[in-house]
Amino acid sequence: MKILVSGICGFVGSSVAHGLLDHDSAAEIIGLDNLSRAGSHVNIEPLRSRGVKLIHADLRLPSDLDSIPAVDWIIDAAANPSVLAGIDGSTSSRQLIEHNLYGTVNLLELAKRHRAGFILLSTSRVYSVGSLTAIPVVVKEGRFEPDDKGPLPEGMSVHGIAENFSTTPPLSLYGSSKLASECIALEYGETFEFPVWVNRCGVLAGAGQFGRADQGIFSFWINAYLRRVPLRYIGFDGAGHQTRDCFHPSDLLPALRKQLGGADADKSRIVNFGGGKENSMSLAQLSKWCAERFGPHEVASDAEPRPFDVPWLVLDSRLAERTWNWRPAIPLEAILQEIAEHAEANPRWLETSAAL
Repeated sequence: MKILVSGICGFVGSSVAHGLLDHDSAAEIIGLDNLSRAGSHVNIEPLRSRGVKLIHADLRLPSDLDSIPAVDWIIDAAANPSVLAGIDGSTSSRQLIEHNLYGTVNLLELAKRHRAGFILLSTSRVYSVGSLTAIPVVVKEGRFEPDDKGPLPEGMSVHGIAENFSTTPPLSLYGSSKLASECIALEYGETFEFPVWVNRCGVLAGAGQFGRADQGIFSFWINAYLRRVPLRYIGFDGAGHQTRDCFHPSDLLPALRKQLGGADADKSRIVNFGGGKENSMSLAQLSKWCAERFGPHEVASDAEPRPFDVPWLVLDSRLAERTWNWRPAIPLEAILQEIAEHAEANPRWLETSAAL
């Protein structure tokens, strides 16, 4: 099987490529990356050493894809993943849309040309910021939890946010670009008759993740805490009670292998993949974990709200369990330990991966 992975030198793309090769060393993988992200270069040689063909290409430019040979499947793992992208001054709104939407369209054109299947790695940030911030929360054991004394909004349960939760804007430009990509991908698949799967992933975390707060909060926080870099609890109560779940990218591989196995019209095309309540943690709890491992480090408080932040976002992945017999296997503690060990072994990781 010949598989094209976009964004292959990113954390998720490289993890997916290595995972596929671990399962089937005979798989032929072609990787695309524009190497624009700090830290991308560290993944080049490990991938090449395993026989991955790397192509330096910008997905925004259709001509960069002209020489791509026929493939059986495309896994789209390329994106600017920051909810602040397009408004924080580091990238323009046009650049964000070009990366996240137009790049996907160009890959879909490639899939149409070669009759290839298509897997879009999407995001939990396609869910409505307005609806998420409207969920009543209470503080329990240093974290926000939904107040379940009253009725919960549609698409939400004690298990988390499900696929039918509101996707009404505002989402963030990032979230909207990914939601638009989902719609376009499904339309291409239906119109041109090739299989498309949309995997809405929650926070992915593990060793080697780029140390940016807007792209890998668990990795950033642990690396920054270890180095005694100034940290702040931003927004809400300024106490770090905001809570997210996470899962390891290797846990995504069993579902990807099944999706690569072929089309099945009876299966849901859009599915959540996340860590769930068992793999969730607040920033305050993460700081406590860091203090127990690395010693004390003061975290400042800044109650000023920041655009598109939400107090609580935990994904309900029960549809993934029913559809693909999928559940996250690696516990949160093991993920944190892995990140910490990598941080200790790579003392300049923040400078390498976040261009500090």
